[in-house]
Amino acid sequence: MLNNPHRRYNALTGEWVLVSPHRAKRPWLGQVEKLSPETLPVYDPTCYLCPRNERAGGVFNPDYTSTFTFENDFAALLRNPVEEEAASPHPLLVSAPEHGHCLVVCFSPRHDQTLPELDLPSIENVLTTWAKNSSDLAGEDAIQYVQVFENKGAMMGCSNPHPHSQLWAQSQLPNEIVKELATQTEYFKINDHPLLVDYVQEEHKRKERILFANDHFTALVPYWAVWPFEVLVTAHRASASLSELSASETSALAEVFKQVTTRYDNLFEISFPYSMGFHQAPADGQSHPEWVLHAHFYPPLLRSATVRKFMVGYEMLAMPQRDITPEVAAERLRALSDVHYKSIDK
Repeated sequence: MLNNPHRRYNALTGEWVLVSPHRAKRPWLGQVEKLSPETLPVYDPTCYLCPRNERAGGVFNPDYTSTFTFENDFAALLRNPVEEEAASPHPLLVSAPEHGHCLVVCFSPRHDQTLPELDLPSIENVLTTWAKNSSDLAGEDAIQYVQVFENKGAMMGCSNPHPHSQLWAQSQLPNEIVKELATQTEYFKINDHPLLVDYVQEEHKRKERILFANDHFTALVPYWAVWPFEVLVTAHRASASLSELSASETSALAEVFKQVTTRYDNLFEISFPYSMGFHQAPADGQSHPEWVLHAHFYPPLLRSATVRKFMVGYEMLAMPQRDITPEVAAERLRALSDVHYKSIDK
């Protein structure tokens, strides 16, 4: 294991991260976060997302019993935005119209149950809902990409504690997908194999960054991780989207999600915050043999439930930097129980 400052190359984005293991022991006198309340009611009559409650414009949620999908009442993208005249063209002042569609998916009617607290059939149902919505959105005219994501916890900007996720479909490829498409396409042209398939096989040989694996998916702390306890979940075969998964693959993915999110919560015995998102292939009607379906988990916590990693200063102006190595992070997560701490009698 490398113990001195070094850079690591992210083969998936073509970028670098600075790793400084010796800084992990530095004293912390900076900001300490406030913990969110651990005890939430099963149903909150004031919650925007709970069954039967009122949303914007006098719309009432149905008395749903499973996942619940609706159009975002405050969408970042609009299906038919008003056409605006472009400003005088100049190569340094470029804009382009963008349109799309934004959905919200509640995991269940329970206000108090996050993903790791759901049973496996319920997590499978969430995955199936994401897959169907992704497929439906990708089939719309002029849609090029569908992003599935979850912001968990107030620390990650989540505006409502009722467990939910979002799907944004848009007419242009977003930045991260442009980068990953370029690297995976170039690797496939040279090696005739998908980049992530080869990468996960290499990680299984080394084992030091693997968290959990089954026949179809692997969860690991990537070699090039930026966030302290970042996790990559990747399929074992070329697969363009969630909707391409078989029933057995969906069950396997649910198992991996349960394992990862349970270990996250167990790390500091809190509802662990993160931003998670699936990277699916572009919805451009083309085949993508280079693409492997994968999900990124980006959690901000560093040393405890109240000390987070800030991307400031050098990170904003130069390049990402991390203190604890991915190998140490993987070892800590791997050592945790796969039984959620709330389920253990104390």
